[in-house]
Amino acid sequence: MWRSVGLTYVRYSQIAAAITRRCLRNVAKDGGKGQESTVKFTYWDAGKPVKQS
Repeated sequence: MWRSVGLTYVRYSQIAAAITRRCLRNVAKDGGKGQESTVKFTYWDAGKPVKQS
């Protein structure tokens, strides 16, 4: 993944660490209150979405 975009592993890990620190800083600032989120899964078969019963 990181090699395909021309990054070294060290640079990739630096970027990941910076993003993690930024996210944790925001959580600490908000007092740990995160926004609720939902996830919708869609199953596909032969290129078309199918309903799960």
